[in-house]
Amino acid sequence: MKKPLALIVDDEPDIRELLEITLNRMNIQTCCAENIARAKALLQQKSFDLCLTDMKLPDGNGLELVDFIQTLPVSIPVAVITAHGNMESAILAMKKGAFDFVSKPVDLPVLRLLVNNALKLSDAGSAKERQPRDSLLGESLIMQAIRAKIDKLARSQAPVYISGESGSGKELVARLIHQRSSRSDHAFVAINCGAIPHDLMESEFFGHKKGSFTGAVSDKTGLFQAAEGGTLFLDEVADLPLSLQVKLLRAIQEKKIRQVGDQREIPVDIRLLSATHKNLGDMVRDGSFRQDLYYRINVIDLHVPALRERPGDIPILVDHILAKLTDAGKQDRPVLSASALAALQQYHFPGNVRELENILERALALHDGDCIESGDLSLPEAVHDGARRQNFDRDSGTLEDHLGKIERKAITLALEDNEWDKTAAAKQLGLSFRSLCYRLKQLDMDG
Repeated sequence: MKKPLALIVDDEPDIRELLEITLNRMNIQTCCAENIARAKALLQQKSFDLCLTDMKLPDGNGLELVDFIQTLPVSIPVAVITAHGNMESAILAMKKGAFDFVSKPVDLPVLRLLVNNALKLSDAGSAKERQPRDSLLGESLIMQAIRAKIDKLARSQAPVYISGESGSGKELVARLIHQRSSRSDHAFVAINCGAIPHDLMESEFFGHKKGSFTGAVSDKTGLFQAAEGGTLFLDEVADLPLSLQVKLLRAIQEKKIRQVGDQREIPVDIRLLSATHKNLGDMVRDGSFRQDLYYRINVIDLHVPALRERPGDIPILVDHILAKLTDAGKQDRPVLSASALAALQQYHFPGNVRELENILERALALHDGDCIESGDLSLPEAVHDGARRQNFDRDSGTLEDHLGKIERKAITLALEDNEWDKTAAAKQLGLSFRSLCYRLKQLDMDG
């Protein structure tokens, strides 16, 4: 079996030798370069499986090498070696596409974990190609872009901050990043930070030793250790108290934790993903969320759109949810009438996909026959009555044509109500300004 080949880029002979010895003992071949120019030449001559580069090099910055590697036809995981405490450089490198970072002085156990995770990527890539299509449904352009970004993020160790409204699918996105990553064989641990009492948070996150406080009758493993080798997903991270935010920041930066009642630090190997429906930027400004932690967890931001921003995806979601609720066809699956589907596509969906699931589950219990009508959806009267008043002429075109006419009329009325102020019209329609502009372009109304 062919040995992996790693490129080591550092101008200090002692560091190069240490890294070479460590990787050789891991049965990894190595090539060394003392500067960026030599590294670029080697990258064009040989096929590498991994690159480790110092940030400060005689002829430039390691970030330049990160940028160069991103332009190569074959994806190579690159990890940067930073000066101790220089987290800004590490974060910037990961934003540019670096796989991970390690701080000087190099902690060899941490380095070995990093190298093993990087080398798993090529094996994971072919396995993921054999997996069935993921369950993040929707063919709108915005959902296609999110699926592409998930695939890219799965090849990194960078912390990802997933933003979006409640019920929009943030945990599903986090699970997909994990499932498509080299960590998929290990645990995905999800925790709702708002559901843990503040006085128990430190113990829940980091664990505790027996007798460390009243009620600690035995040793307890924390969430960080439970997620060892895998992914830790912190949902509603905005609900963390400031006292725990400090400890979380240290754990992320040092890649070590200390259990309550213990003096020893334990190395941990986890990928951190976080999410909230709140605006963390506003919380940083008002002092309720630490700015340094915000920048550390928000290395890459992934926004999940609200359901109302992608009404064209509703038919696909309806079909999937009904199949799930009727146990994939083991019981008769009803269909939605044109008026019911139109009502759903006009609805604001404050609860997003989660609310759509609840609406359809209720409709299955209330409907008669083999068709769900708009009245069975139990939407606010103004919504399904309005949809019922729309006369669907079978000779006027397809359902898509009919729904397009409804959407065009709703947008036109909103623009007229607001004297063609697009910002105000978008607010009235419950859309973002960008979503309205996209719909105008799709409907050829942006002239």
